[in-house]
Amino acid sequence: MAIVNFIKLDKNAIVPSYGTPFAAGADLYALPGEAISIDPGETVLIHTGIAMQIPDTYAGFIFARSGIATKRGLAPANKVGVIDSDYRGEIMVALHNHSNKTQEIAGGERVAQMVIMPYIAAEFVESETLEDTARGEGGFGSTGTK
Repeated sequence: MAIVNFIKLDKNAIVPSYGTPFAAGADLYALPGEAISIDPGETVLIHTGIAMQIPDTYAGFIFARSGIATKRGLAPANKVGVIDSDYRGEIMVALHNHSNKTQEIAGGERVAQMVIMPYIAAEFVESETLEDTARGEGGFGSTGTK
């Protein structure tokens, strides 16, 4: 288990929490207070009031919560947010309204989930050639549709 130190930037901030003992994602909560309206096609930064110290070689990946994504059309604007281990600012969620109705986020509502995962940094080495594969240069859709 990774230890993630955090501070509350606002005394009313809600600590991220797991919904079940085996949940991969910890729920992130909108800062309690006034409701926030998000018009169709609009993106709004949702404040959590929390800053974190994610351990080195880990990152926090922000994903949609399935309930508000499928039922209300609300999901992170960048699809998956990445919180690097050297970031110490407030965790915010850029929530986009994909629906055709104005949606409201209540103060204290769960707005996204964060999964803490290890990553491997790559060293990029320029080369004259690349190894051949069966796929080769086949791009989008090149492996078939079924």
